[in-house]
Amino acid sequence: MAQEEWYVLLPQPIEEEALKILKDAGLSVKIAPKPEPAVVAPLIRKARAIILRTGIALTEDLLEQAEDLWIISRTGAGVDNVDLKAATKKGVIVTSSLGVNATTVAEHALSLILALFKQLFLLDGEVRRGNFGIRYKNYPQDVAGKKLGIVGFGRIGQALAKNFYVISGTRVLAYDPFLSEDLKERFCDFVDFVNIEELLRTSDVVSIHVPLNDTTRNMISWKELKLMKPEAYLVNVSRGGVVNEQDLIKALKEKVIRGAGLDVFESEPPAPDNPLLTMDNVILTPHAAALTKECVVRMATEAVRRVLTLLEGYIPDNIANPEVLKMEKWRNLKRRKEGSEVEST
Repeated sequence: MAQEEWYVLLPQPIEEEALKILKDAGLSVKIAPKPEPAVVAPLIRKARAIILRTGIALTEDLLEQAEDLWIISRTGAGVDNVDLKAATKKGVIVTSSLGVNATTVAEHALSLILALFKQLFLLDGEVRRGNFGIRYKNYPQDVAGKKLGIVGFGRIGQALAKNFYVISGTRVLAYDPFLSEDLKERFCDFVDFVNIEELLRTSDVVSIHVPLNDTTRNMISWKELKLMKPEAYLVNVSRGGVVNEQDLIKALKEKVIRGAGLDVFESEPPAPDNPLLTMDNVILTPHAAALTKECVVRMATEAVRRVLTLLEGYIPDNIANPEVLKMEKWRNLKRRKEGSEVEST
């Protein structure tokens, strides 16, 4: 395959372990010098596959440059930096590493939650300033007995619920209108599934775990923040656009809620004059919830394996635009079954 004209395009470098899999398969690989539209556009023309990180959005204009692109394989779980409609129109399969980062992201969310309850950022700063007497202010809170509300009960939300319940000993609240009754039944021992209003009103901390799309954009705005307890915290490790950032800033300034832990922002990186950067009741991390050493390797290698799966004539996992499979272009793709058996679409 390496001798053919087409290649696998990497708008950004991926981990060596994943790159080795591509090269061992005999595939030609081209890495863009910069993840910028002007640089990537001419390289898309002969790309058969794109392994995509978060540094660039594949817009309709960029996708129009492709002559015979088969697959866009995201290293992460979200596909909000791909124009799905344009990709589908061109017959491009879009896949993601959905679920691969679930445990890692859940750990990050839990870390933010614990740091907020224990006020670690505040105590650390005061000790460094010589204020050892801060210990007598009793700013930290017990986690035992606190109620967690999870908005979006997919793999990450489920992992977080299990971990938090062990610490708090209190039933978890969850809101997700897309869950099956069977899945709800699996978690009924320690999770109550409620509407979002009840969740916001009664939770001591709310953690967001939904994808960013037209339905979820700004789903947490002033109205929703006003429903929360004044002592409650908000944690967001999903996408910045899910929470209206200006409304959140106002809520934090006016003590509508006690604080927040944010791994994501409406604009990344946040502008130097973003008020969040100077607020002492917020913990900020740089969209790094999934970026542990171990997880980035898993995400990249899974993204590569899905490309190989398609090139071998099989349907890859986690297709974000399954309607594309109805096109004549893909009618001979086979579906993997247990063992070596396959069935055609």
